[in-house]
Amino acid sequence: MIKCGVVIFPGSNCDHDAYHVSKHVMDFETVFLWHKDEDLKGCDFIIIPGGFSYGDYLRCGAIASFSPIMKSIKKFAMDGGIVIGICNGFQILLESSLLPGALIKNKNLKFICKFVDIRVEKQDTPFTNSCTKKVLRIPIAHHDGCYYLEQSELDELEKNGQVLFRYSTPDGEITEEANPNGSLNNIAGITNREGNVLGMMPHPERASELILGSFDGKMIFNSVYNFLKKKGNN
Repeated sequence: MIKCGVVIFPGSNCDHDAYHVSKHVMDFETVFLWHKDEDLKGCDFIIIPGGFSYGDYLRCGAIASFSPIMKSIKKFAMDGGIVIGICNGFQILLESSLLPGALIKNKNLKFICKFVDIRVEKQDTPFTNSCTKKVLRIPIAHHDGCYYLEQSELDELEKNGQVLFRYSTPDGEITEEANPNGSLNNIAGITNREGNVLGMMPHPERASELILGSFDGKMIFNSVYNFLKKKGNN
């Protein structure tokens, strides 16, 4: 059975959402991982959930990046382990240098909480191999979600095919109007070069059951399941 670890930091508020989807929707063996521990408990898959780790002091995710658990997650990722950072989890991955770039305040300087459409840029990854739709409907909830990277590094990110999701219209058109926070190139989610670490601002765990208005997010977790099962984690 696939074993998933959900990290908890002081201020995490989407940890139980992620746990519910992992354990009760996906039927993964699921455990919580406390930020002060270093033991990943033999997990095959790590979720760094959303929320306001350490109250977003200094910068979002900055203090969390120094937690003992992140040392273990860095090693886990370098060894090819599957990691998803969602919203604040994405910010933590950036602050930990597991992914490039930064997330700054939304262009309207307001907190945004609504459903958005994101276009799947690649369907042959550990996170998208089960995406039967080109455009997913998934909610966002953030104040600092504007993805930024220096132009030369942005060009490199695009060249390497590391952009996995972009804000789009329901038809998959990339427009300024479809970009809720001003992210460069409408970027909603990226991976590392190796493709085993994903950071995304939209919340797939909040769109994994139809009762919540969409289960498009479940395709991302299904993709992880397919990838790990193929690797022999079953």
